[in-house]
Amino acid sequence: MTSSDVITLAGMQFYGRHGADEGERVLGQRFEVDVELEADLARPGRSDELTDAVDYRAVYECIARRFAEPCRLLEAVAERLAEDILAGFAVRAVVVRVRKPSVPIGGVLAFAQVQIRREASDR
Repeated sequence: MTSSDVITLAGMQFYGRHGADEGERVLGQRFEVDVELEADLARPGRSDELTDAVDYRAVYECIARRFAEPCRLLEAVAERLAEDILAGFAVRAVVVRVRKPSVPIGGVLAFAQVQIRREASDR
């Protein structure tokens, strides 16, 4: 039976130059990112050793590095983050949410968000 253990990193904030409009890519803005990492946490739970765990400080640093690379679409940002996490960490699956608080639509909107889920078996 596969466990349903999850590590959540929520409300991470990064400055990025992502957007379909040129002005968004020139000026940039703040974005928010959440990730849910599905992994077996039994071993680190028993051992209490970082070497047995998913190092979420390293996950954060991985996200920060990738976030600095501009994309036109939030979908592309989310996909690249998911790819990096699955390639670099012992997780079965990852859910990535990327929120853009300032969306140039000419109306009132709290934020736009993209959410994707990718599994290691998809790679």
